[in-house]
Amino acid sequence: MHTSFLHCLRHGAFLLLTALAVSVAACGGGGGGGSGSNNSSSTDTSSLPPAPSQQPIVAAAANTVTVSVGTGVANVPNIPTVSVTVCVPNGGPCTVVNNMQVDTASFGIRIVSSALSSILSTLPVNAASNGGALAECAAFADGFTWGTVRNVDVKIGGETASAIPIQVIGDLPASTVPGTCSVNGPQQSTASDLGANGILGIGVAPWDCGATCVNSATSTNYYSCPGGTNCNKTTVATSQQVANPVPHFPVDNNGIILQMQPLSYNGASSATGTLVFGINTQSNNTNTATQRFQTNSVGDFSATFNNRLVGTFLDSGSNALFFTDNSLPQCGGSLGTFYCPLSPQTFNAALTGADGSSGSATFSVVSAAALFGANGNKGNFAFNDLAGQFGSTSTLDLGLPFFYGRYVYVGQDMAATGGTQLPFVAF
Repeated sequence: MHTSFLHCLRHGAFLLLTALAVSVAACGGGGGGGSGSNNSSSTDTSSLPPAPSQQPIVAAAANTVTVSVGTGVANVPNIPTVSVTVCVPNGGPCTVVNNMQVDTASFGIRIVSSALSSILSTLPVNAASNGGALAECAAFADGFTWGTVRNVDVKIGGETASAIPIQVIGDLPASTVPGTCSVNGPQQSTASDLGANGILGIGVAPWDCGATCVNSATSTNYYSCPGGTNCNKTTVATSQQVANPVPHFPVDNNGIILQMQPLSYNGASSATGTLVFGINTQSNNTNTATQRFQTNSVGDFSATFNNRLVGTFLDSGSNALFFTDNSLPQCGGSLGTFYCPLSPQTFNAALTGADGSSGSATFSVVSAAALFGANGNKGNFAFNDLAGQFGSTSTLDLGLPFFYGRYVYVGQDMAATGGTQLPFVAF
């Protein structure tokens, strides 16, 4: 789910697919559009260029972890997940949380409370500056997550981030939700709501809100709840904000590489990949990208696409490519705002980094009706050519389909924590 907090926190977009029912469950790039039959599109992809073909490395080293795409917890296509171990700090008990969505366009860890049930009672709630319980409303275009902030040790593969704040989703009664939060839409409190047991936000930023939530005039998503009720907005120092775990690793802390296996244009029932921590810190994470783009503090840069200038970002948390193209018919019916072109299409975007770097992105779009089958139950959950229209007309969301067969690099904003590396993406 791609959040409306464009300068605080962002999580990718997805469209929920359950049997015959497809419902818009998040945002991405898109607005109005045409309409079309979801049963009349061609399945012939012979006109498309060869799909990207880089193979992921084996996840055998301590700075690697296996990524899986499949049925997951809610039968949502294109949700890349890993397993994360969460522990009470200072040697306390641990629990393994499976099906954590890998999201290169958000920042910080969010886990549904039910997935932490075995240790939740031993995880103290962090305190706001006035002593009340610290809670967060993370607002997305399709709704919001609400829950407390607690410190945990996080272990992913062989990497550990110690005593970092995370959001526990759904551990507070719905009656505590502030009115300023509930205006963002429906509350998302369960794994079914999210399409995963939680979100592993490993984008370019070290925190989910940064200076915005330090300042009383701009603080938006943190609340103090004295006695666990009567929650009111509060400021939060960056050290107390929900944190991206990567900058807190001892060594491999300057970025990540997400490597997803190649796919055919027909999709697959499942897919695997490897999440590699660190860039140029080990023998297995050398930066071999041919295109590199400096981004702003939240991972955005620019694209000229369909003859207009738009913002763009690399977002594994979006399960489709999201953009506006009024010449493409939307599927309608059970397939909602997915695109259903009558024949497969290839698109090119001219990319420009914040540092003036230039390059391009090429991707293909095949009718969702052809991919899912007329009844929406073809059995595939991994696609490199699924696209839809949702959210802003001024963005190009290069979601998970763009990652298949590519090594995608996300360089941390080390300058935000006193270093010299500026945020970047590369592929």
